[in-house]
Amino acid sequence: MDCVRPILDVATRLWDCAAKRAVYIRHLPQNLNSLRTETEELKNLYEDVKKRVEREEKRQKKRLRVVDGWLRGVEAMEKEVQEILAKGDEEIQKKCLGTCCPKNCGATYNLGKMVLEKMDAVTVKKTEGSNFSVVAEPLMERQLDKTVGQDLLFGKVWKWLQDDGEQVSSIGLYGMGGVGKTTLLTRINNELLKTRLEFDAVIWVTVSRPANVEKVQRVLFNKLEIPQDKWEGRSEDERAEEIFNVLKTKKFVLLLDDIWERLDLSKVGIPPLNHQDKLKMVVTTRSKDVCQDMEVTESIEVNCLPWEDAFALFQTKVGADTINSHPDIPKLAEMVAKECCGLPLALITIGRAMVGTKTPEEWEKKIQMLKNYPAKFPGMENRLFSRLAFSYDSLPDETIKSCFLYCSLFPEDYEISHRNLIQLWIGEGFLDEYDNIQKARNQGEEVIQSLQLACLLENGISPLDEKDEYLKMHDVIRDMALWLAHENGKKKNKFVVKDGVESIRAQEVEKWKETQRISLWNTDIEEHRKPPYFPNIETFLASSVFIESFPNRFFTNMPIIRVLDLSNNFKLMKLPVEIGNLVTLQYLNLSCTSIEYLPVELKNLKKLRCLILNDMYFLESLPSQMVLSLSSLQLFSMYSTEVLAFKGYDERRLLEELEQLEHIDDISIDLTSVSSIQTLFNSHKLQRSTRWLQLVCERMNLVQLSLYIETLHIKNCFELQDVKINFEKEVVVYSKFPRHQCLNNLYDVKIFRCHKLLNLTWLICAPSLQFLSVEFCESMEKVIDDERSEVLEIEVDHLGVFSRLISLTLTWLPKLRSIYGRALPFPSLRYIRVLQCPSLRKLPFDSNTGISKKLEQIRGQKEWWDGLDWEDQAIMHNLTPYFQPTQIQDEI
Repeated sequence: MDCVRPILDVATRLWDCAAKRAVYIRHLPQNLNSLRTETEELKNLYEDVKKRVEREEKRQKKRLRVVDGWLRGVEAMEKEVQEILAKGDEEIQKKCLGTCCPKNCGATYNLGKMVLEKMDAVTVKKTEGSNFSVVAEPLMERQLDKTVGQDLLFGKVWKWLQDDGEQVSSIGLYGMGGVGKTTLLTRINNELLKTRLEFDAVIWVTVSRPANVEKVQRVLFNKLEIPQDKWEGRSEDERAEEIFNVLKTKKFVLLLDDIWERLDLSKVGIPPLNHQDKLKMVVTTRSKDVCQDMEVTESIEVNCLPWEDAFALFQTKVGADTINSHPDIPKLAEMVAKECCGLPLALITIGRAMVGTKTPEEWEKKIQMLKNYPAKFPGMENRLFSRLAFSYDSLPDETIKSCFLYCSLFPEDYEISHRNLIQLWIGEGFLDEYDNIQKARNQGEEVIQSLQLACLLENGISPLDEKDEYLKMHDVIRDMALWLAHENGKKKNKFVVKDGVESIRAQEVEKWKETQRISLWNTDIEEHRKPPYFPNIETFLASSVFIESFPNRFFTNMPIIRVLDLSNNFKLMKLPVEIGNLVTLQYLNLSCTSIEYLPVELKNLKKLRCLILNDMYFLESLPSQMVLSLSSLQLFSMYSTEVLAFKGYDERRLLEELEQLEHIDDISIDLTSVSSIQTLFNSHKLQRSTRWLQLVCERMNLVQLSLYIETLHIKNCFELQDVKINFEKEVVVYSKFPRHQCLNNLYDVKIFRCHKLLNLTWLICAPSLQFLSVEFCESMEKVIDDERSEVLEIEVDHLGVFSRLISLTLTWLPKLRSIYGRALPFPSLRYIRVLQCPSLRKLPFDSNTGISKKLEQIRGQKEWWDGLDWEDQAIMHNLTPYFQPTQIQDEI
């Protein structure tokens, strides 16, 4: 029995195999007939689909790639089926002696198997063809002029569209109005329609405002040709489901133009961006915030054109006939084009307006109009400003709108300081949501960020030795802002901005009775026979004007003024006593003037919130009780005026007056005596309010830092041996930061000529430090002493030490041996200057530090580099008298 069972199993398997083979042979005639029938049905379906395609193509539509592939596939399959059917008929005719047995069983078996497989393939083709709800799509190639200066950006997006990977599923193109975002998207659309890549559909939707789901669904309904009965009378959710069912089987590109707010794609019916890698999306918007709200994978800013491209675009719009009509015109054309600052919409608008202007005189006239009265230039209001104003209209609240218009008071190309701008906004009352200056400053930074994200303000260029950040307003955006401030040009004198005018005549000043804000730069004012009357003026900015004193009784009639800025008037030596009449004043800036005495009438300014007296080197004293009389004062700034100490000025009295002010919470000050420094550090209120502090005191041997300090300069403190942190009274109040990060606000430290100071280990408690300068400290051995940190019982967060440091300056430190005990990445470092530190043999940079990479670029420039160790190369200034340290003083 054991032998029989395996034999039976083998026999059974042989029988099953033979039976299956027999089916292929025995049922061949029936299968051939079934294949012939299925193929005929497929051919009929092919004819129906082909007619639909031809009908759509007559309507200037383009067949879908998937439909075109199906048609060609059916044609190829029909030829294959005909060959199989012919072989089948021939095989049947060859049966032996008229019986059912074929002459060649193997060949007949293979043929029968092929017939069944082809039947399955025909069935699949029939199913595919029956599911074509849409067979063609409109070409939708959008009108597009020749683009200039967008090749690199287009190439970047195009490369991403060709990539089948899942790393980038969507791109957001953002930038100011008129910069060319829609033009770039149009070029992408047209190229996709021409090449198709591997996409079944290219869908363009202009979203605009508000982001209406029903409107977007309607575009998709027309594009996808969803049956009318599945659309009309259906709810938004049901329509979304229909759109989703159509799109989920397709590979397509979604182009969303002009988005102003988040559009919920799921409510529209768009499949998720990561849906089997079938969807790519490109959006354009004026706000980077919208890119984030749309959760795009990558955001790319579309910037203004560089000069060469800008001038090329301008010339194409003006036309060669006009440009070449006179030898002087090309140079004049350059002057006009430069006024556009690379903004394509401005170049196009102004270029078209110059067509046919064929004499130099006409060009010069229009140049003056463009500079002095841009809103009157042809096309500026209707085609340019009105379009740019959409960005302004979309700002979330009136505070941000007021802050934006305020920036137009600064001259063209002016680098606007964050700090100064926010202080002005506080003085104007724009940031009155908070009584606390620090919270108002934070709100001001949020406003700046909102304006930058809306592409209405740009980052300015901050000098490396400057601790403040700067902003810029594009010239065309500034012209638009002034136009808006003038109520769309209807009130010419609502804002008056004069820059570089030789002298402002009395007759012109008399026209400013309706003016709300006056801003004068690099000019002066003629003497008046009678005082001018400014009943509506709220702001008077007169920075850098060329006057020694203001006209008699100039400040007499300003009943509602809030902001007065007379800073940077180096010739201004006297402040008129009528300043005391400005009882509504909230902001007064006299910095960088040559004023010797402040009038006692300043005591009348009971509403003054910000008083700024920086760099007043000629100031003799402050009137007694003047500061104490300013009962609303919140911000007092008087730094870089330490010369007052040598004139008998009483710093302690000033501090005592400041301490008695109820609302004071932002103080910037120089202190030069031990008693005044003790007064500061004995007062919790003064410590809490002091943000900027410079200490210049030869006899001081110990400094106790407050936890609230932001900027600390210690200068010429020859006896100073140690700096301590005043934990005892303040650590409970300031407990939101761990003990080792207690100086969290401190971002700028400068130590100069402190000969007995050995180290600055307390800096490990300043994780936000951005600027550090240590110079002429003869005894300094280590910047951070790890051993001393243990003595101080401060836990060191090694990852946070110097992690935000932007600038490091170490000069004339003969005993300095170490900056820090271990290598650090210095991820934010942009600038370093190390000079005359002969004992410093190693810098604490790891391989990821940007400056290490910079030094590596310099490496090998001199023959004598070849024999040097890398650590020695890292402190190049000590290696050879031939080396010039300026080689590494540039920006990293």
